[in-house]
Amino acid sequence: MTLEFLLNRENVITEANAGTRLIDILRGPPFFLLGAKAGCLLGICGACSVIFNGKVIKACQILAFRVHESEVMTIEGFSKSNEYQDIVKGFEKAGVETCGYCETGKILTVQTILAKNRQPTRNDILLNLGGLRCRCTEPESLVEAVLAAADLRQRRIYGRTA
Repeated sequence: MTLEFLLNRENVITEANAGTRLIDILRGPPFFLLGAKAGCLLGICGACSVIFNGKVIKACQILAFRVHESEVMTIEGFSKSNEYQDIVKGFEKAGVETCGYCETGKILTVQTILAKNRQPTRNDILLNLGGLRCRCTEPESLVEAVLAAADLRQRRIYGRTA
């Protein structure tokens, strides 16, 4: 089937079988976007996370027929934004180092948290990070990273904390 969708803010067209997973579409030709990793392929680990129509999803759980006329943002596209820099700097400020396997899922999840709520509470953050499975980072460290990223974003946008 022919798929037309927005990928990293660009209109794209590709061919795929209706049952092909989004993770395979992204990682294969013609895109070769390897930031989302084919981890457990069961929707548990979060290594294959992308932003799909404004929400973080696990790309191993989305079939091609759902991709048509949708919007997909991968870490490759998101990494070109100021919002990405806020998050990376927030991670650095909080001393968060990821293993690399889970980094994409954590960064994109933080983006969706901050896109919904510019000043999330600790509880909001913990609830939203619950779908990621990796032991490389303590939950409290991630909370501190999200709070730091939120503060950095507010300073960048408004010149102060909001």
